[in-house]
Amino acid sequence: MSAPAANAPNSSQAELDKFGALASRWWDPQGPQRPLHELNPARLGYVRERLPLAGARVLDVGCGAGLLSEALAREGAQVTALDLAPELIDVAKLHLLESGLKVDYRLQSVEDLAAEAPGSFDAITCMEMLEHVPDPAAIVRACATLLKPGGQLFLSTLNRTPAAFAVAIVGAEYVARLLPRGTHDYKQFIKPSELAAWLRAAGLQARDVSGLAYDPIRRKAWVGGPTAINYLACAVKA
Repeated sequence: MSAPAANAPNSSQAELDKFGALASRWWDPQGPQRPLHELNPARLGYVRERLPLAGARVLDVGCGAGLLSEALAREGAQVTALDLAPELIDVAKLHLLESGLKVDYRLQSVEDLAAEAPGSFDAITCMEMLEHVPDPAAIVRACATLLKPGGQLFLSTLNRTPAAFAVAIVGAEYVARLLPRGTHDYKQFIKPSELAAWLRAAGLQARDVSGLAYDPIRRKAWVGGPTAINYLACAVKA
């Protein structure tokens, strides 16, 4: 995973186009984002157990069309949410008319926001996003800049292991067809040791790494167990 050239955007247009094409069915629990719908309660629970959400200023980085953003807002958080796919931001804003919730959706990079508003957030969530950008370490650095002292960063991603390749790519994309083919690139998966190094370099202290298990038959996800496939991490800014 090499860093992009200086001043180059830390995003892949192919990735943005791929997810932007799914925008119209993002909120369909039976659609191509079904696994995200079923992972969302576990992701929210992981955050809620570690942070009183009522009144907290929370940033959701790589928010897609707002599944986690709205869930955080429903818990009473003041949510700002970022994505670089305009189609996703448009759908996210439209869905607020249905949900009646309040989220500040922005078509903006986390690096740009970090330059504008350092030290602004009590917590940041960045779920299933790091494995889709050219320089994930830069995302971690920007998040660290945006956190208040004592603020927490919550991450989820895929481990770079044979088990993750078998389950997340072969199983989910080709056998069960839970995800569109090409959703993931195994080379972009991230080992917990790599993530821990990026956190330390950004001045963050890792607090927890937990497996994120998913059973597509029972359509349920839960926190715990091995970290060989999906995992969650929490870090704090000293």
